[in-house]
Amino acid sequence: MAQTALLAIATGEPAGIGPDLCLQLAKHGQALVVLADKNMLQQRAALLGLNVQLHDYDPEQISPLPPGHLRVLHVPTAQPVQAGQLNPANSPYVLNLLIRAMQGCQSGEFAGMVTLPVHKGIINDAGIPFTGHTEFLAEKLHTEQVVMMLVGGGLRVALATTHLPVRQVADAITPALLEKVLHVIQHDFMTRFGIADPRILVAGLNPHAGEGGYLGREEIDIMIPVLDRLRAQGMNVSAPLPADTLFTPQRLAQCDCVLAMYHDQGLPVLKYASFGQGVNVTLGLPIIRTSVDHGTALELAGSGRAEAGSMLEAIQMAANMAQHARRFDPNLS
Repeated sequence: MAQTALLAIATGEPAGIGPDLCLQLAKHGQALVVLADKNMLQQRAALLGLNVQLHDYDPEQISPLPPGHLRVLHVPTAQPVQAGQLNPANSPYVLNLLIRAMQGCQSGEFAGMVTLPVHKGIINDAGIPFTGHTEFLAEKLHTEQVVMMLVGGGLRVALATTHLPVRQVADAITPALLEKVLHVIQHDFMTRFGIADPRILVAGLNPHAGEGGYLGREEIDIMIPVLDRLRAQGMNVSAPLPADTLFTPQRLAQCDCVLAMYHDQGLPVLKYASFGQGVNVTLGLPIIRTSVDHGTALELAGSGRAEAGSMLEAIQMAANMAQHARRFDPNLS
């Protein structure tokens, strides 16, 4: 873990709104470094009519810069970038940003990393298998189990499975997976959110949480035995609850996190409550990683209409998580 407050911002797909958003950071003066092609940022600033002074990153000079200035760790693109126009030749650049930020977090150079949106399709078109940030970082960091969680609108929603076709979800919900996911949530809420006894509500997989087996037996055969065992060990975790009544104020007031079984079970509710202000957090990694809750928005790149709310929330959350991590382990200070 890092011994610095400096955050690394990976700008993501260069043809998207990531560079636009990062240039807006010059107004805020935070302790951060933007990983990007410096020339591309200068060209995007000119397109947007922004007067931003870009400074080369120096690990010995990490104090916040005054408004109008931005610290940049230069990573070159393979080819020139045109706002809104995808180019598969620049896909390795996108992954190089992630790798450099990740390595800096591992070494203690950075306190955490904040990632801006990438375009999965163009990375795959370049011949690079890629399903998402979460899976990519887990593989590179040799992490067996990670958990995707979105935060916003007063909600924290974690996912047992992430980018799977719905047809495959039921087979993926195994006792081993459920137990690993819940242990990751428990650990990270204690160490990075400062919650000593996190309260976790678990959504059932089937409608009405299986209706006693009439609408599916996954709750009875797979979920309840695991949840009962973890509860007996002291984990504050609910029985499987019907997802259609789980996201009510009365229920949510009793929890710190909801665990949904699949992507579109939990995230539509959260994004309805917080879109444009939500944060994607990867739990279970040995480093801190947060991200925005939106995509590359190619049609907005270079237009000046990109909203920075989610990015600013992601930066603040990464900073808070780093502070909690240092409090939990004073050796990180």
